[in-house]
Amino acid sequence: MNNLNQSIKKSAKMFGRIMPVFIGLILLLTLIMVHISSSFYSLIFGIHPLIDPIIGASIGSIIAGNPIESYIIGGELLNHGISLIAVTSFIVAWVTVGVFQFPAESMLLGTKFAIVRNVVAFIFSIIVAVVTVGIVGVIG
Repeated sequence: MNNLNQSIKKSAKMFGRIMPVFIGLILLLTLIMVHISSSFYSLIFGIHPLIDPIIGASIGSIIAGNPIESYIIGGELLNHGISLIAVTSFIVAWVTVGVFQFPAESMLLGTKFAIVRNVVAFIFSIIVAVVTVGIVGVIG
């Protein structure tokens, strides 16, 4: 029972730390979404179904963050008519590829390892998006 109480306290503390960031992100996204027209998204996405996941993975690789934020942004992109495959590759790359973390990663784990890991994560973010959308299309 003592472990359960400790777990609940830790979870509550973590939730308390995440909530201000979560609310700030929602407010920031709302502000950004109001000022960016839907036509902007169609300029970036919707070029070709094979290119959209590459674009999504590229943007997700550059704009890295924590997974909770990626789901909020992904939902907003879906609301603006961005394809599921582009959003899925964006979310997977957001979490797995780290352009900004690359210098620290290469210093700690080696440059070759960091390059290989990021390239493989980028490629797999596209593959995961294709497979996920394929499965959703078959089931849904």
